[in-house]
Amino acid sequence: MPPSLNFTHGVTERFLRYVTIDTQSDPASPTCPSTAKQKDLGRLLADELRAMGLGDAAMDEHGYVYATLPANTGKQVPAICFCSHMDTSPDCSGAGVKPQIVRNYQGGDIVLPGDSTQTISAADNPALATQIGNDIVTSDGTTLLGADNKAGVAEIMDAVQILIANPQLKHGPIKILFTPDEEIGRGVDKVDLARLGADFAYTIDGESAGHLEDETFSADGATVTITGVAAHPGFARGRMEHAIKIAARIVEQLPKDACSPETTDGRDGFLHPTAISGSLESATIEFIVRDFTDDGLRDKETLLESIVRDVMKDFPRSSYSLDIKPQYRNMKQVIDRHPQVVENALEAIRRAGLAPVRSHIRGGTDGSRLSFMGLPCPNIFAGEHAFHSRTEWVSVQDMEAAVRTIVHLAAIWEERA
Repeated sequence: MPPSLNFTHGVTERFLRYVTIDTQSDPASPTCPSTAKQKDLGRLLADELRAMGLGDAAMDEHGYVYATLPANTGKQVPAICFCSHMDTSPDCSGAGVKPQIVRNYQGGDIVLPGDSTQTISAADNPALATQIGNDIVTSDGTTLLGADNKAGVAEIMDAVQILIANPQLKHGPIKILFTPDEEIGRGVDKVDLARLGADFAYTIDGESAGHLEDETFSADGATVTITGVAAHPGFARGRMEHAIKIAARIVEQLPKDACSPETTDGRDGFLHPTAISGSLESATIEFIVRDFTDDGLRDKETLLESIVRDVMKDFPRSSYSLDIKPQYRNMKQVIDRHPQVVENALEAIRRAGLAPVRSHIRGGTDGSRLSFMGLPCPNIFAGEHAFHSRTEWVSVQDMEAAVRTIVHLAAIWEERA
């Protein structure tokens, strides 16, 4: 049996401080981090970790924060990393966040005080039904909240503090990693795995309490480039083959009732045009392709090329190219080779007083890429909901449950070593 623990939580206070620091990332920026302001939070976190006694805590030039809580056991225990990202989404402003707490939530919609048109609807947020009596943290409605992923950051920080305050709880080496630019797909571009020194990892970046995600989409990007035939519009009859119109015809021929984000859920993937640009002579369509299997990706890419070929038959003097670029792969391919990573996390969730739910992500995480870089990394809940929007919310009690899960997980790896 694990020893009794003193769970004196500071996670809410931490979270309320962290969300007021603007860390929005920028997909148009070529730098790492993409915005210098992400380092404002990174510096604070490194300072706080050092103040806790983690002497190696530091932020590198790319904005990554690394730290180690040394083992307090004589056993040989794998080094376990807990990871969250510091940036917030470019989809919604993260400047001037004013967090609010709805104490003892009793159901119904939550109207946000800074903009009364912004309402957290109980109908659109069925998870609110599980929060009766809990304390709900929101923004004031003029910005996002930043629970994605500052809830995870605060939970990891609180768990470290609790592990330090409970030396009777034995654990192996605990590695901390806070990353920039996850929201723009660059979260592990500059990570130094040798410096990190972890054997296994967990991102703390999931939604509902009790959930563990060990499977993601596999992802490719696809670019269709059309080369048309230009002619003076006054003399174009029988000559012009308009690249923009060809591109529009291709988009129009995509499936209407399947294979798109708006018509799929569960384990169904999709073929999704994300941008179209061009001129009379040349046009480009950008796609993202998503599926849980590599075969599913290939099927959708084959479908795309067949649509393009059929359209091009009507434009015999024009040509096209299709460029497929791999983006990330389903982390389950790696994690299934290390079943203890998931088993230990499920037991930690139970010890935190929750019923574990094993699920998949219709997207990717830093853990997707870390897993294929040699660091198996499933995703544990952080309690965040309605992310990337002004109606984002998280409950205090779910954040505290995530902290307990992290603490128990550190102990379980030591027990089972």
